[in-house]
Amino acid sequence: MLGHTFVAFADNIMVGQLGTAELAAVSLGNSFVFIAMSLGIGFSTAITPLVAEADGAGNKAGGKSALKHGLVLCTLLGCSLFIVILLCKPLLYVMKQPLEVVELAIPYLELVAFSLVPLIVFQAFKQFSEGLSQTKFPMYATIVANVVNIILNYLLIFGSFGFPKLGIVGAAIGTLVSRCIMVGYIWFLLNRKERFKEYVTGFNFRKIERKVMQKIVDLGFPSALQMFFEVAIFTAAIWLSGVLGKNAQAANQIALNLSSMTFMVGMGLGVAAMVRVGNQKGLLDFKALRRIAQSIFLLTFLLEVVFAILFLWGRHWLPTIYLDVGDVANQFDNAEVIVLAAKLLLVAAIFQISDGIQVVVLGALRGLQDVKIPTLITFIAYWLIGFPASYYLGLYTEYKSTGIWIGLLLGLSASAVMLYIRFNYLTKRLIRNS
Repeated sequence: MLGHTFVAFADNIMVGQLGTAELAAVSLGNSFVFIAMSLGIGFSTAITPLVAEADGAGNKAGGKSALKHGLVLCTLLGCSLFIVILLCKPLLYVMKQPLEVVELAIPYLELVAFSLVPLIVFQAFKQFSEGLSQTKFPMYATIVANVVNIILNYLLIFGSFGFPKLGIVGAAIGTLVSRCIMVGYIWFLLNRKERFKEYVTGFNFRKIERKVMQKIVDLGFPSALQMFFEVAIFTAAIWLSGVLGKNAQAANQIALNLSSMTFMVGMGLGVAAMVRVGNQKGLLDFKALRRIAQSIFLLTFLLEVVFAILFLWGRHWLPTIYLDVGDVANQFDNAEVIVLAAKLLLVAAIFQISDGIQVVVLGALRGLQDVKIPTLITFIAYWLIGFPASYYLGLYTEYKSTGIWIGLLLGLSASAVMLYIRFNYLTKRLIRNS
């Protein structure tokens, strides 16, 4: 999970050397892509519990069918999201964002939007692999993709070794190429292993079963909405920050990128919860299911506390990684961005804990194939509690950027509490009825 965020991390650090306007442009472009990506990644998570349950029950045909139908749906979704982003480009001009930032963001957005197609196809293979408790292959693929992305960024952003100097467009090309390689590499790894070869070869795409497609859609669509509601509120934070100016937006992007990386650790543990809960559901061992899930919740809590401490300790130093602090021409802008980002990291340190808990409990609920009520919970938490608070505190009080993030904290905390209450109720009922 960190692999996806490290692509953006590398882009942000390298583009940040060009100036705060370029960093804000990447932030604005990615805000659209992250919304679409959340729908694709959220939808693909439907594959994991189906494969995990089939694996627990010893049903290989069911696991292969889930992958085949998942690949079809993920490919169609990736192409659709790319088209939607292209159609939404004119919105950049009506969102009260700095014109300089919008002009830089559009060519970057076009290429990164196309990279959603291979990314979401990769997600289908990734979720399948994780459903069989094989989490290393997706990790290897994301490591390779990040190495490729960093090399291409270095060559194309700055025009090194005779390559053209393309600025943030070079970063977009690096992202696109690395994600294409990621798909090919994970298929190569799965095909090479005898245990997985029969799953990933010999597909008959002419034989599509409506029942399987419907089950993936029934699980995947609510899961996509869950992730969409969360990512959309963080995207709204980017847009609200843009209203406050390019430096506020750049600071928001730095804090968001750092907190995204720690969030991905929680999300990875959420995948572990989804796989192990799915296995125990297939075995009908609900006491073990509850014990395993609560153990993962505790582990997540402890790790997020460590991350919170790191954010508090390094809040003034961490933002300097993203900027060329020795750049005299942008010295005032850089200094302002660092101060703003340090304030945001204070809030981010606290919401690490809520964010980690809510995503890991959500993973456990997906393993139970309970998706509809959690979707309603995430909507209430983020859009009826979190966003109104962010909007008011950010634009109508002196808290400004910090106020936007206090709203995020309220939404994440409400989500964590309500989702845990749901998990507690369901598992106690399953144990009582078994």
